[in-house]
Amino acid sequence: MRLALEAAFWLLALASHWLLPEQLPLLGQVWIVALFVLSLDLLVGFAGVLTLGHAAFFGLGAYAAGILAQQGWGEPLSGLLLAALLAALLGLVTAPLVLHGGDLPALMVTLGLSLMLAEAANKLPGITGGADGLLGVEMWPVLGLFRFDLFGRTAFFYALAVLFLLFLLARLITASPFGLALRGIRGNARRMPALGTPVRARLVAVYALSAAYAGVAGALLAQTTQFVSLDALSFQRSAEGLLMLVLGGLGALYGALLGAVAFTLAHHILSEMSPLFWQFWIGVALVGLALAGRGGLLGLGALLLRRGRA
Repeated sequence: MRLALEAAFWLLALASHWLLPEQLPLLGQVWIVALFVLSLDLLVGFAGVLTLGHAAFFGLGAYAAGILAQQGWGEPLSGLLLAALLAALLGLVTAPLVLHGGDLPALMVTLGLSLMLAEAANKLPGITGGADGLLGVEMWPVLGLFRFDLFGRTAFFYALAVLFLLFLLARLITASPFGLALRGIRGNARRMPALGTPVRARLVAVYALSAAYAGVAGALLAQTTQFVSLDALSFQRSAEGLLMLVLGGLGALYGALLGAVAFTLAHHILSEMSPLFWQFWIGVALVGLALAGRGGLLGLGALLLRRGRA
């Protein structure tokens, strides 16, 4: 049953290209947002490290890939790799600051780092474009074969393929002894050293891994839209990422994907119906979900499935 549901999820994601041909740009953005929320799930859902500034890595990846293409090297996979490396490096450098205290200091430090990067990007218009955004991003065809088009066809398959591959990697990691150690740290970090687990090293590693995932998501945004704005580093992006994660379900990987899809599509539909009050209806849905059961959409679906079997 589980394998069938997983296969149905990915087949439906692929089939959406033909089911919603007029919404391909939106669907491409959905896959990018899903990858960003997946990066948050690795850190928050599995390791229990809270953050309000994960957009720092997303924005760094976006600017890295965008500037690389602007300077004449528009090969997409190289941009993804550069974004992942720079974001992971920033994660390694800042991890000691974030992990120095408890949850509240971590929230403040991550938020502060994100705000610092956003202001630095704003004050360096010669490099980042400042408030006008990074222009002149020209991408080469993916694998030398598939050109980015105005209809979003290449961007759709490109973003979905990267999401699928990185999801498989995340699944392997979370199912490994490393992933099990993260679950133990989230449950009780004080007892894990008694089992021989280097808690701090594991947290630094997952922080850098999560940063790399977020950097790749940012690079995808820059490459598929061929534009980077300060919004990539905004607090709203970090907050909405956490909201999507809670909406879908923490610590389950698929919860991150479901939350991203549900929130992004609901945002699109409700903002068209009620441009001024769409957040009210999102709030109503969140309250209803919280009252219906724990575990977000994934937990609610599992609950309904158990009741159906009973």
